[in-house]
Amino acid sequence: MGGVHPHDSKISRECAIEPLPLAPVVYISVAQHIGAPSVPVVAVGDKVKVGQVIAEPGGFVSAFIHSSVSGTVKSIGPRADLAGRPSIHIEIEVEGDEWLEGIDTSDKLITELPEDNKATIEKIRLGGVVGLGGATFPTHVKLSPPPGSKCERVIINGCECEPYLTSDFRTLLEKGEQVVVGAAILKKVMGDVPCTIAIEENKPEAIAHIQEVIAKLGYQGIEVMPMKMRYPQGGEKQLIDAVMHRQVGSGALPISVGAVVQNVATALAVYDAVQKGRPIVDNSVTVTGECFPKQANLLVRVGTPLKYIVDYLGGVPADAAKIISGGPMMGRAVANLDAATVKGTGALLFLTEQQTRRAPEGNCIRCGKCADACPMGLEPFLLNKLSRNGDVEALEANAAQDCIECGCCLYSCPAHIPLLDIIRQGKGAVLGAIRARAAAAKAAAEAAKAAAEADKK
Repeated sequence: MGGVHPHDSKISRECAIEPLPLAPVVYISVAQHIGAPSVPVVAVGDKVKVGQVIAEPGGFVSAFIHSSVSGTVKSIGPRADLAGRPSIHIEIEVEGDEWLEGIDTSDKLITELPEDNKATIEKIRLGGVVGLGGATFPTHVKLSPPPGSKCERVIINGCECEPYLTSDFRTLLEKGEQVVVGAAILKKVMGDVPCTIAIEENKPEAIAHIQEVIAKLGYQGIEVMPMKMRYPQGGEKQLIDAVMHRQVGSGALPISVGAVVQNVATALAVYDAVQKGRPIVDNSVTVTGECFPKQANLLVRVGTPLKYIVDYLGGVPADAAKIISGGPMMGRAVANLDAATVKGTGALLFLTEQQTRRAPEGNCIRCGKCADACPMGLEPFLLNKLSRNGDVEALEANAAQDCIECGCCLYSCPAHIPLLDIIRQGKGAVLGAIRARAAAAKAAAEAAKAAAEADKK
Protein backbone atom coordinates (compact mmCIF):
# COMPACT_ATOMS: atom_id res chain seq x y z
CA MET A 1 0.00 0.00 0.00
CA GLY A 2 1.02 3.62 -0.40
CA GLY A 3 4.41 4.72 -1.63
CA VAL A 4 5.57 7.47 -3.97
CA HIS A 5 7.57 7.77 -7.19
CA PRO A 6 10.47 10.20 -6.75
CA HIS A 7 12.94 10.42 -9.63
CA ASP A 8 15.61 7.79 -8.96
CA SER A 9 18.56 10.11 -9.84
CA LYS A 10 21.04 7.20 -9.93
CA ILE A 11 23.76 9.41 -11.39
CA SER A 12 26.59 7.36 -9.85
CA ARG A 13 25.38 3.99 -11.17
CA GLU A 14 28.26 3.64 -13.66
CA CYS A 15 30.93 4.29 -11.03
CA ALA A 16 32.66 1.04 -10.06
CA ILE A 17 33.49 0.56 -6.37
CA GLU A 18 36.93 2.06 -5.76
CA PRO A 19 38.99 1.42 -2.60
CA LEU A 20 39.58 4.66 -0.70
CA PRO A 21 43.22 5.09 0.40
CA LEU A 22 43.64 4.72 4.17
CA ALA A 23 43.22 7.85 6.27
CA PRO A 24 46.06 8.80 8.66
CA VAL A 25 43.74 8.31 11.66
CA VAL A 26 40.42 6.50 12.15
CA TYR A 27 37.83 7.01 14.89
CA ILE A 28 35.77 3.88 15.51
CA SER A 29 32.55 4.38 17.46
CA VAL A 30 31.41 1.77 19.99
CA ALA A 31 27.77 2.80 19.38
CA GLN A 32 27.23 2.00 15.69
CA HIS A 33 24.44 -0.57 15.88
CA ILE A 34 21.00 -0.92 17.43
CA GLY A 35 21.17 -2.09 21.04
CA ALA A 36 23.74 -1.68 23.77
CA PRO A 37 27.03 0.04 22.87
CA SER A 38 30.04 -2.24 22.70
CA VAL A 39 32.67 -2.23 25.45
CA PRO A 40 36.29 -1.40 24.50
CA VAL A 41 38.79 -4.21 25.17
CA VAL A 42 41.91 -2.31 24.10
CA ALA A 43 43.88 0.37 25.93
CA VAL A 44 45.72 3.47 24.84
CA GLY A 45 49.10 2.47 23.46
CA ASP A 46 48.01 -0.97 22.25
CA LYS A 47 49.07 -2.12 18.80
CA VAL A 48 46.22 -3.52 16.70
CA LYS A 49 45.83 -5.21 13.33
CA VAL A 50 43.05 -5.10 10.76
CA GLY A 51 40.24 -7.40 11.90
CA GLN A 52 41.28 -7.49 15.56
CA VAL A 53 38.48 -7.18 18.14
CA ILE A 54 38.66 -3.78 19.83
CA ALA A 55 35.22 -3.80 21.50
CA GLU A 56 32.96 -6.63 22.69
CA PRO A 57 29.13 -6.71 22.81
CA GLY A 58 27.64 -4.78 25.70
CA GLY A 59 24.50 -6.93 25.84
CA PHE A 60 22.46 -9.52 23.96
CA VAL A 61 21.48 -7.01 21.28
CA SER A 62 24.95 -5.67 20.57
CA ALA A 63 27.90 -6.51 18.31
CA PHE A 64 31.64 -7.03 18.16
CA ILE A 65 33.65 -4.16 16.71
CA HIS A 66 36.97 -4.72 14.97
CA SER A 67 39.86 -2.50 14.03
CA SER A 68 39.62 -1.41 10.41
CA VAL A 69 43.34 -0.55 10.24
CA SER A 70 46.64 -1.58 11.76
CA GLY A 71 48.32 0.88 14.07
CA THR A 72 48.37 2.26 17.61
CA VAL A 73 45.41 3.13 19.83
CA LYS A 74 45.87 6.84 20.60
CA SER A 75 42.79 7.58 22.68
CA ILE A 76 39.46 6.20 23.90
CA GLY A 77 36.85 8.79 24.71
CA PRO A 78 33.95 10.96 23.58
CA ARG A 79 33.89 12.40 20.09
CA ALA A 80 31.08 14.09 18.15
CA ASP A 81 29.03 11.92 15.79
CA LEU A 82 27.18 12.98 12.62
CA ALA A 83 24.67 15.03 14.59
CA GLY A 84 27.32 16.55 16.86
CA ARG A 85 26.40 14.35 19.84
CA PRO A 86 29.28 12.89 21.87
CA SER A 87 29.82 9.13 21.89
CA ILE A 88 32.78 6.94 22.78
CA HIS A 89 35.26 6.41 19.93
CA ILE A 90 38.50 4.45 19.72
CA GLU A 91 41.11 6.55 17.93
CA ILE A 92 43.74 4.56 16.00
CA GLU A 93 46.76 6.06 14.30
CA VAL A 94 47.31 4.18 11.04
CA GLU A 95 50.70 2.52 10.64
CA GLY A 96 50.11 0.21 7.70
CA ASP A 97 47.61 -2.40 6.58
CA GLU A 98 48.57 -5.59 8.42
CA TRP A 99 45.67 -8.04 8.77
CA LEU A 100 45.07 -10.38 11.69
CA GLU A 101 46.32 -13.91 11.13
CA GLY A 102 43.66 -16.33 9.92
CA ILE A 103 41.69 -13.84 7.82
CA ASP A 104 41.51 -14.84 4.16
CA THR A 105 42.03 -11.69 2.08
CA SER A 106 42.26 -13.51 -1.26
CA ASP A 107 39.69 -13.19 -4.05
CA LYS A 108 39.12 -16.95 -4.22
CA LEU A 109 35.39 -17.73 -4.19
CA ILE A 110 34.35 -20.38 -1.65
CA THR A 111 31.01 -21.92 -2.55
CA GLU A 112 30.86 -25.00 -0.29
CA LEU A 113 28.45 -24.27 2.55
CA PRO A 114 29.36 -25.17 6.15
CA GLU A 115 27.31 -27.95 7.72
CA ASP A 116 27.04 -26.74 11.34
CA ASN A 117 24.39 -23.99 11.48
CA LYS A 118 25.17 -23.05 15.08
CA ALA A 119 28.84 -22.63 14.23
CA THR A 120 27.85 -20.52 11.22
CA ILE A 121 25.76 -18.16 13.34
CA GLU A 122 28.64 -17.92 15.82
CA LYS A 123 30.99 -16.88 13.01
CA ILE A 124 28.47 -14.21 11.99
CA ARG A 125 28.32 -13.00 15.61
CA LEU A 126 32.10 -12.96 15.98
CA GLY A 127 32.36 -11.08 12.68
CA GLY A 128 30.32 -8.20 14.07
CA VAL A 129 27.81 -8.51 11.23
CA VAL A 130 24.88 -6.11 11.48
CA GLY A 131 22.14 -5.11 9.06
CA LEU A 132 23.68 -2.79 6.48
CA GLY A 133 20.44 -1.56 4.97
CA GLY A 134 20.18 1.23 7.53
CA ALA A 135 18.88 -0.37 10.74
CA THR A 136 22.21 -1.98 11.80
CA PHE A 137 20.40 -4.66 13.82
CA PRO A 138 22.85 -7.40 14.92
CA THR A 139 22.42 -10.16 12.34
CA HIS A 140 23.05 -13.12 14.64
CA VAL A 141 20.06 -12.05 16.76
CA LYS A 142 17.79 -11.91 13.71
CA LEU A 143 18.99 -15.39 12.73
CA SER A 144 18.03 -16.80 16.16
CA PRO A 145 14.22 -16.46 16.25
CA PRO A 146 12.43 -16.95 19.58
CA PRO A 147 10.85 -20.31 20.47
CA GLY A 148 7.66 -20.92 18.58
CA SER A 149 8.71 -18.79 15.62
CA LYS A 150 9.65 -20.38 12.32
CA CYS A 151 11.23 -18.86 9.25
CA GLU A 152 9.47 -19.72 5.98
CA ARG A 153 11.41 -17.49 3.58
CA VAL A 154 14.63 -15.50 3.52
CA ILE A 155 14.39 -12.25 1.55
CA ILE A 156 17.52 -10.47 0.35
CA ASN A 157 16.76 -6.79 -0.14
CA GLY A 158 18.41 -5.49 -3.30
CA CYS A 159 15.79 -2.86 -4.08
CA GLU A 160 17.84 0.23 -3.13
CA CYS A 161 14.72 2.30 -3.73
CA GLU A 162 16.00 5.61 -2.33
CA PRO A 163 17.02 8.16 -4.96
CA TYR A 164 20.76 8.64 -5.63
CA LEU A 165 22.01 5.51 -3.80
CA THR A 166 23.93 3.02 -5.94
CA SER A 167 26.32 1.12 -3.65
CA ASP A 168 24.04 -1.95 -3.42
CA PHE A 169 23.59 -1.93 -7.19
CA ARG A 170 27.36 -1.90 -7.70
CA THR A 171 27.74 -4.65 -5.07
CA LEU A 172 25.30 -6.84 -6.99
CA LEU A 173 27.26 -6.31 -10.21
CA GLU A 174 30.77 -6.59 -8.78
CA LYS A 175 30.27 -9.03 -5.87
CA GLY A 176 27.23 -10.96 -7.13
CA GLU A 177 28.82 -14.37 -6.56
CA GLN A 178 29.65 -13.57 -2.94
CA VAL A 179 26.16 -12.13 -2.36
CA VAL A 180 24.52 -15.32 -3.69
CA VAL A 181 26.76 -17.54 -1.54
CA GLY A 182 25.87 -15.33 1.44
CA ALA A 183 22.19 -15.75 0.58
CA ALA A 184 22.66 -19.53 0.41
CA ILE A 185 24.29 -19.48 3.85
CA LEU A 186 21.39 -17.49 5.31
CA LYS A 187 18.91 -19.83 3.60
CA LYS A 188 20.60 -22.90 5.09
CA VAL A 189 20.91 -21.42 8.58
CA MET A 190 17.17 -20.68 8.64
CA GLY A 191 16.27 -24.29 7.83
CA ASP A 192 16.91 -24.49 4.09
CA VAL A 193 13.82 -22.40 3.37
CA PRO A 194 13.19 -20.69 0.00
CA CYS A 195 15.17 -17.51 -0.64
CA THR A 196 14.11 -14.52 -2.74
CA ILE A 197 16.56 -11.86 -3.91
CA ALA A 198 14.37 -8.81 -4.57
CA ILE A 199 15.74 -6.21 -7.01
CA GLU A 200 13.85 -3.19 -8.37
CA GLU A 201 13.20 -3.34 -12.11
CA ASN A 202 15.20 -0.16 -12.77
CA LYS A 203 18.32 -2.33 -12.32
CA PRO A 204 17.98 -4.80 -15.23
CA GLU A 205 21.76 -5.41 -15.37
CA ALA A 206 21.77 -6.53 -11.73
CA ILE A 207 18.69 -8.73 -12.21
CA ALA A 208 20.25 -10.48 -15.22
CA HIS A 209 23.64 -10.86 -13.54
CA ILE A 210 22.29 -12.40 -10.33
CA GLN A 211 20.10 -14.79 -12.32
CA GLU A 212 23.22 -15.91 -14.23
CA VAL A 213 25.18 -16.33 -10.98
CA ILE A 214 22.44 -18.47 -9.39
CA ALA A 215 22.37 -20.71 -12.47
CA LYS A 216 26.17 -20.98 -12.52
CA LEU A 217 26.56 -21.79 -8.81
CA GLY A 218 23.70 -24.29 -8.90
CA TYR A 219 22.10 -23.49 -5.53
CA GLN A 220 18.51 -24.70 -5.32
CA GLY A 221 15.64 -22.69 -3.87
CA ILE A 222 17.06 -19.22 -4.62
CA GLU A 223 15.18 -16.95 -7.03
CA VAL A 224 15.40 -13.36 -8.25
CA MET A 225 12.15 -11.38 -8.07
CA PRO A 226 12.03 -8.11 -10.05
CA MET A 227 10.14 -5.51 -8.02
CA LYS A 228 8.11 -2.53 -9.18
CA MET A 229 9.94 0.78 -8.90
CA ARG A 230 8.17 2.38 -5.96
CA TYR A 231 9.54 4.00 -2.82
CA PRO A 232 9.79 2.61 -0.10
CA GLN A 233 9.78 -0.79 -1.83
CA GLY A 234 12.87 -1.78 0.19
CA GLY A 235 11.21 -1.17 3.55
CA GLU A 236 11.22 -4.43 5.51
CA LYS A 237 7.47 -4.68 6.00
CA GLN A 238 6.72 -3.41 2.49
CA LEU A 239 9.09 -5.98 0.96
CA ILE A 240 7.51 -8.84 2.91
CA ASP A 241 4.07 -7.74 1.70
CA ALA A 242 5.27 -7.55 -1.92
CA VAL A 243 7.11 -10.90 -1.88
CA MET A 244 4.99 -13.03 0.47
CA HIS A 245 1.66 -11.14 0.44
CA ARG A 246 1.72 -11.08 4.24
CA GLN A 247 1.44 -8.00 6.43
CA VAL A 248 3.42 -7.68 9.64
CA GLY A 249 1.16 -6.56 12.48
CA SER A 250 1.61 -3.44 14.58
CA GLY A 251 4.58 -3.85 16.88
CA ALA A 252 5.33 -7.33 15.52
CA LEU A 253 8.59 -8.60 14.01
CA PRO A 254 8.93 -9.99 10.47
CA ILE A 255 9.49 -13.48 11.89
CA SER A 256 5.87 -13.37 13.09
CA VAL A 257 4.82 -13.91 9.45
CA GLY A 258 7.68 -16.30 8.71
CA ALA A 259 10.09 -13.83 7.09
CA VAL A 260 13.74 -12.96 7.66
CA VAL A 261 14.97 -9.98 5.63
CA GLN A 262 18.62 -9.12 5.04
CA ASN A 263 20.21 -6.46 2.86
CA VAL A 264 22.48 -7.22 -0.12
CA ALA A 265 25.49 -5.74 1.71
CA THR A 266 24.63 -7.85 4.77
CA ALA A 267 24.61 -11.01 2.63
CA LEU A 268 28.08 -10.04 1.40
CA ALA A 269 29.23 -9.47 5.00
CA VAL A 270 27.85 -12.91 5.95
CA TYR A 271 29.89 -14.49 3.14
CA ASP A 272 33.03 -12.68 4.32
CA ALA A 273 32.52 -13.64 7.98
CA VAL A 274 31.65 -17.31 7.37
CA GLN A 275 33.76 -18.24 4.34
CA LYS A 276 36.74 -15.92 4.86
CA GLY A 277 36.81 -15.24 8.60
CA ARG A 278 36.69 -11.54 7.67
CA PRO A 279 34.75 -9.24 10.03
CA ILE A 280 33.11 -5.99 8.97
CA VAL A 281 35.95 -3.48 8.62
CA ASP A 282 34.72 -1.56 5.57
CA ASN A 283 31.62 -0.79 3.54
CA SER A 284 30.64 0.69 0.18
CA VAL A 285 29.67 4.36 0.28
CA THR A 286 28.02 6.28 -2.56
CA VAL A 287 29.23 9.90 -2.82
CA THR A 288 26.90 11.81 -5.11
CA GLY A 289 24.71 14.81 -5.89
CA GLU A 290 24.15 17.01 -8.96
CA CYS A 291 26.38 19.69 -7.46
CA PHE A 292 29.18 17.24 -6.65
CA PRO A 293 31.71 17.19 -9.52
CA LYS A 294 33.01 13.63 -9.04
CA GLN A 295 30.49 10.85 -8.55
CA ALA A 296 31.87 7.80 -6.75
CA ASN A 297 31.21 4.50 -5.02
CA LEU A 298 34.02 4.02 -2.53
CA LEU A 299 35.09 1.09 -0.36
CA VAL A 300 35.68 2.89 2.93
CA ARG A 301 37.23 1.58 6.15
CA VAL A 302 34.97 1.95 9.19
CA GLY A 303 35.97 5.00 11.23
CA THR A 304 37.19 7.12 8.33
CA PRO A 305 36.50 10.85 8.89
CA LEU A 306 33.90 12.19 6.46
CA LYS A 307 36.09 15.17 5.68
CA TYR A 308 38.84 12.83 4.48
CA ILE A 309 36.42 11.21 2.01
CA VAL A 310 35.18 14.55 0.72
CA ASP A 311 38.68 16.01 0.40
CA TYR A 312 39.80 12.93 -1.54
CA LEU A 313 37.12 13.71 -4.14
CA GLY A 314 37.91 17.43 -4.35
CA GLY A 315 36.25 19.02 -1.33
CA VAL A 316 32.80 20.40 -0.59
CA PRO A 317 31.31 22.15 -3.66
CA ALA A 318 30.69 25.86 -3.24
CA ASP A 319 27.00 25.49 -4.03
CA ALA A 320 26.36 22.59 -1.65
CA ALA A 321 23.98 23.78 1.06
CA LYS A 322 23.41 20.47 2.85
CA ILE A 323 25.18 17.13 3.20
CA ILE A 324 23.07 14.05 3.91
CA SER A 325 24.29 10.75 5.33
CA GLY A 326 22.11 8.33 3.40
CA GLY A 327 19.42 9.12 0.85
CA PRO A 328 17.25 12.24 0.52
CA MET A 329 14.14 10.54 1.93
CA MET A 330 15.41 8.83 5.10
CA GLY A 331 18.97 10.12 5.45
CA ARG A 332 20.16 12.43 8.20
CA ALA A 333 21.75 15.84 7.77
CA VAL A 334 25.45 15.89 8.59
CA ALA A 335 26.17 18.54 11.20
CA ASN A 336 29.81 17.57 11.66
CA LEU A 337 32.15 16.66 8.80
CA ASP A 338 34.78 15.61 11.33
CA ALA A 339 32.50 12.70 12.27
CA ALA A 340 33.61 9.24 11.17
CA THR A 341 31.86 6.56 9.15
CA VAL A 342 30.21 3.62 10.90
CA LYS A 343 29.25 0.17 9.63
CA GLY A 344 25.92 1.44 8.37
CA THR A 345 27.22 4.48 6.46
CA GLY A 346 25.98 3.97 2.90
CA ALA A 347 26.08 7.36 1.21
CA LEU A 348 27.07 11.01 1.33
CA LEU A 349 24.65 13.15 -0.67
CA PHE A 350 25.31 16.81 -1.52
CA LEU A 351 22.28 19.02 -2.14
CA THR A 352 22.00 22.64 -3.23
CA GLU A 353 20.07 25.38 -1.49
CA GLN A 354 17.38 25.17 -4.16
CA GLN A 355 16.99 21.41 -3.61
CA THR A 356 16.66 21.76 0.15
CA ARG A 357 14.56 24.92 0.41
CA ARG A 358 11.15 24.26 1.95
CA ALA A 359 8.09 26.07 0.67
CA PRO A 360 6.00 28.06 3.17
CA GLU A 361 3.68 25.87 5.21
CA GLY A 362 0.02 26.09 4.28
CA ASN A 363 -3.15 24.85 5.92
CA CYS A 364 -4.17 21.21 5.90
CA ILE A 365 -7.32 20.76 3.77
CA ARG A 366 -7.59 17.03 4.57
CA CYS A 367 -7.09 16.09 0.94
CA GLY A 368 -5.89 12.66 2.05
CA LYS A 369 -2.82 12.54 -0.20
CA CYS A 370 -0.57 11.84 2.78
CA ALA A 371 -2.78 8.92 3.84
CA ASP A 372 -2.77 7.53 0.30
CA ALA A 373 1.04 7.73 0.25
CA CYS A 374 1.66 6.19 3.69
CA PRO A 375 3.05 2.65 3.21
CA MET A 376 2.00 1.75 6.76
CA GLY A 377 -1.66 2.68 6.29
CA LEU A 378 -1.52 5.51 8.83
CA GLU A 379 -3.27 8.89 8.72
CA PRO A 380 -0.44 11.46 8.81
CA PHE A 381 -2.83 14.43 8.78
CA LEU A 382 -4.34 13.14 12.04
CA LEU A 383 -0.98 12.25 13.61
CA ASN A 384 0.21 15.77 12.75
CA LYS A 385 -2.64 17.32 14.72
CA LEU A 386 -2.26 14.94 17.68
CA SER A 387 1.49 15.48 17.82
CA ARG A 388 1.14 19.27 17.77
CA ASN A 389 -1.37 18.96 20.64
CA GLY A 390 0.92 16.62 22.62
CA ASP A 391 -1.80 13.94 22.86
CA VAL A 392 0.48 10.93 23.46
CA GLU A 393 -2.38 8.57 24.34
CA ALA A 394 -4.22 9.29 21.09
CA LEU A 395 -0.98 9.08 19.12
CA GLU A 396 -0.40 5.58 20.44
CA ALA A 397 -4.01 4.58 19.77
CA ASN A 398 -3.52 5.70 16.15
CA ALA A 399 -0.23 3.75 15.83
CA ALA A 400 2.24 6.63 15.54
CA GLN A 401 4.82 4.11 16.81
CA ASP A 402 4.45 2.21 13.51
CA CYS A 403 5.69 5.14 11.42
CA ILE A 404 8.83 4.08 9.52
CA GLU A 405 9.84 7.73 8.92
CA CYS A 406 10.02 7.22 5.15
CA GLY A 407 8.93 10.78 4.34
CA CYS A 408 6.23 9.81 1.84
CA CYS A 409 3.70 12.02 3.65
CA LEU A 410 5.96 15.06 3.52
CA TYR A 411 6.81 14.38 -0.13
CA SER A 412 3.15 14.20 -1.16
CA CYS A 413 1.69 17.08 0.91
CA PRO A 414 0.48 19.94 -1.34
CA ALA A 415 0.43 22.28 1.67
CA HIS A 416 4.14 21.63 2.38
CA ILE A 417 3.41 20.74 6.01
CA PRO A 418 6.53 19.25 7.70
CA LEU A 419 4.59 16.09 8.54
CA LEU A 420 7.63 13.85 9.00
CA ASP A 421 9.31 16.19 11.48
CA ILE A 422 6.19 16.61 13.57
CA ILE A 423 5.15 12.95 13.52
CA ARG A 424 8.72 11.88 14.39
CA GLN A 425 8.49 13.98 17.56
CA GLY A 426 5.15 12.42 18.45
CA LYS A 427 6.48 8.94 17.75
CA GLY A 428 9.40 9.63 20.11
CA ALA A 429 6.98 10.61 22.86
CA VAL A 430 4.93 7.43 22.32
CA LEU A 431 7.99 5.18 22.41
CA GLY A 432 9.12 6.94 25.58
CA ALA A 433 5.75 6.25 27.19
CA ILE A 434 5.87 2.59 26.12
CA ARG A 435 9.36 2.18 27.58
CA ALA A 436 8.28 3.89 30.82
CA ARG A 437 5.32 1.50 31.18
CA ALA A 438 7.54 -1.50 30.57
CA ALA A 439 10.06 -0.27 33.17
CA ALA A 440 7.27 0.37 35.70
CA ALA A 441 5.77 -3.08 35.09
CA LYS A 442 9.18 -4.70 35.53
CA ALA A 443 9.81 -2.79 38.76
CA ALA A 444 6.37 -3.76 40.08
CA ALA A 445 6.96 -7.42 39.25
CA GLU A 446 10.33 -7.37 40.98
CA ALA A 447 8.82 -5.66 44.03
CA ALA A 448 6.02 -8.24 44.18
CA LYS A 449 8.54 -11.08 43.90
CA ALA A 450 10.66 -9.57 46.69
CA ALA A 451 7.60 -9.16 48.89
CA ALA A 452 6.55 -12.77 48.30
CA GLU A 453 10.02 -14.02 49.22
CA ALA A 454 9.98 -11.89 52.35
CA ASP A 455 6.62 -13.36 53.38
CA LYS A 456 8.04 -16.88 53.00
CA LYS A 457 10.90 -16.02 55.33
